[in-house]
Amino acid sequence: MRKDFGRPPLADENKARVEKRLKEIAGGNAVRETLTIEWRTQPLSVEVIDMPVEELYYNPGTHRIRAQRDHEPDRDKLLEQEPWAPESQDYLHYLLQMLPADPSKKDPDFDDLMESLRSYRQNEPGLITRDGILVNGNTRRAALKELGVTNIRVGVLPESCTWDDINAVELSLQLRPDQRRDYSYINRLLAMEEQQLLGRPLADVAREFRIRASTCEQDLWILSCLRDLIERSSDGGAQLRLLDFEQHQEKLRELYRRYAKESAANKENAEVLKETRLTAIVLGFSKTDVRLIEPDFRGRYLDRRLPDGMKTQAAAPTAVAIPGLNRTMKPAAPQIAQAKALTDTILKAKAVEVEEDGLLTERSRTATATFAAARKAVEEALEPAGKDARVRKRKQAAQDRITDACQDIEQCITDLTLAKASGSLDEEAFDEAVLSLRETLTKLAVATQRSIKAPGDGVSWLRESVRQGGV
Repeated sequence: MRKDFGRPPLADENKARVEKRLKEIAGGNAVRETLTIEWRTQPLSVEVIDMPVEELYYNPGTHRIRAQRDHEPDRDKLLEQEPWAPESQDYLHYLLQMLPADPSKKDPDFDDLMESLRSYRQNEPGLITRDGILVNGNTRRAALKELGVTNIRVGVLPESCTWDDINAVELSLQLRPDQRRDYSYINRLLAMEEQQLLGRPLADVAREFRIRASTCEQDLWILSCLRDLIERSSDGGAQLRLLDFEQHQEKLRELYRRYAKESAANKENAEVLKETRLTAIVLGFSKTDVRLIEPDFRGRYLDRRLPDGMKTQAAAPTAVAIPGLNRTMKPAAPQIAQAKALTDTILKAKAVEVEEDGLLTERSRTATATFAAARKAVEEALEPAGKDARVRKRKQAAQDRITDACQDIEQCITDLTLAKASGSLDEEAFDEAVLSLRETLTKLAVATQRSIKAPGDGVSWLRESVRQGGV
């Protein structure tokens, strides 16, 4: 069950207005329009009516700006306590217009929506409860309100609608692929988490969001990781927010994939990799830079470039007691503790920077200096890491191309069988292609004689085959 926000002040007036306009449609006194929605797992067509823009209410539980509500904690607190108060509704109106990654700036997509509504009017109806609460169309209502438009077209949900229904219908409509303005990344993660907390199986949640179950699992892992980072960033009242990670979607997804792969081989290395990449993400490095960070990045490149104050010396590992079991657990490896300590330092500095943006306090200056020094150290470490990565790539290029060629030949065997069965094989063209293959393999054998001094079984076979004319 999700939170029940109750009924807004004008609920009875809106309900009477809705009933009157529905009766007018039923009596044939108005042009009929319907909207098909998913209602309790079944399709349902609801009537569309005109309603005054000013009399409707934004949904205080909408997923569209869930993460952005933290932008102004005092206004968010009032919204939680009094969702229908004019000040709370004004805050929702404000957030719906702003950039998800930075609610202090206007969202260009909102301006585009306003321009579309100004030029072409409303193409799709919104959706309301009979009390006048917007289930879908919150952003459109904000745009129409800014334009000074009097009425908005909305479908009307059945009278039995509950807050659970509002949540389910909003998700089903907003997750349609034809929606004009998608949920932001973090709000989408929050919506997934909410569905999981309602007890729905992961496969059902994934189906709802039109993604694979593995992708859903990945996104929920990322959200859990972000919540941990936020908790670790707390420093004297300053703390990061979910919206501060809004622009790191691809970097976080790559982190999950690389972490999962490394965990299968070495759990400790995976933790070091995760912490070091998170440090780089918080410092604002690009996806291609973060990709250069491997488990050995700190030991090989970063440690000697870090300022002395950030070179955390790991304490001697001690066993951790498990309460009530009279047993101990193996402590975290020193390198993991060091990596976490660096991440925590950067998180706290970033939190202070965000909290005291524009303030020239001693605390702010210290945080800015810490952040800048860490970024410089990581930037300097990334340069040799990038060079080594390019060298490794060049070293691996030859064998990678052989592997790709083998896969193509495997596919060729299948294609050859299919072509023979259908009688579509051009034998002369195929023979010419095989002669080209022989010529290429001969060149490869000659190149190995110049490059490889101690040939293994594969190279020896290739050279012998060329000498005997077998290739």
